[in-house]
Amino acid sequence: MATYPLDPARTGLLIVDLQNDFLHPDGAYARGGQKSADIAALPARVLPVANALRQKGGWIVSTQFTLVPGKGGEPFISPHLKQIRPFLTKGDFAPGSWGHSLVDELQPADLSVEKVAYSAFYMTRLEWVLRKAGIDTLMVCGIVTNGGVASTVRDAHVRDFSTFVLSDGCAAFSAETHKRAIGDLSTVAKTMTCSEAAELIAGA
Repeated sequence: MATYPLDPARTGLLIVDLQNDFLHPDGAYARGGQKSADIAALPARVLPVANALRQKGGWIVSTQFTLVPGKGGEPFISPHLKQIRPFLTKGDFAPGSWGHSLVDELQPADLSVEKVAYSAFYMTRLEWVLRKAGIDTLMVCGIVTNGGVASTVRDAHVRDFSTFVLSDGCAAFSAETHKRAIGDLSTVAKTMTCSEAAELIAGA
């Protein structure tokens, strides 16, 4: 593995959308019949990276996909999302709800940011809190590799964050789609496995 200079105190593990409504057997996606063993395996794989970073004074940053409730609590759902995920309904991914929260295995997060689109930077306070925290390096994991992860990584790149993608800390609903997305992201970020990331942090 190549070695990279790393200051853990200025590094954030950016966990994209590893929320109960996506992953938990009682969450919105499971109720809608959308399950993935690869996605379900992510928290256990990412946890050693989170623990290594916590021990070194780094930051755990959770981004949470949000369906903003309107009148009567009915969520605003983009037409393209409603078409591909017709099971989404009132209460799913609602701010402050259990389903909206980061999965228990990776709690607590030091910073949490609601997001309404693929990129965690789009119309959110993410960049502001990262700068305030002194974070200039991101290790990105989560779902889905070709959606929220890819969009967030590319936006981090154009904002001059030093960015790593945890290749086995991300997943998509198709293994081939995941593999292709990781290959594409290697042009704008460094890629490494979770075990390599934990080793890099421990040695920093």
